[in-house]
Amino acid sequence: MSDKKKVLIVEDDLILSLLYENYMDKLGFETEGELVYGKTAIEVAKEVNPDLILMDISLEGEMDGIEAMLEIRKFSSVPVIYITGNSDKVHQERAKQTDYADYLIKPIEYNELKASLAKAGILSDS
Repeated sequence: MSDKKKVLIVEDDLILSLLYENYMDKLGFETEGELVYGKTAIEVAKEVNPDLILMDISLEGEMDGIEAMLEIRKFSSVPVIYITGNSDKVHQERAKQTDYADYLIKPIEYNELKASLAKAGILSDS
């Protein structure tokens, strides 16, 4: 059984999803990725009980990432970092309802994600 922290990656762009998986792997996380629907993210979050969620806001299907996190909040206080192209105040205000750890605007680089994880207390200094 792995003692790595588990991260759920919810991103509808496959290339970005794979990039984030690579970043998180380098940081020592076990990834559960290629989730493109909010409803699927909710189901998988219940199943795997992740230590962190990286969440896009604009997803495939009817449910966006904020709506998915509001549902996840009903059973989990898992930290969430939004990685999104939605830089407007409306999305940022809606996202605040989910008590997020950070809100990053795409495109992001490895060091930006690493700093975000450290700031949120998710990344140990080891």
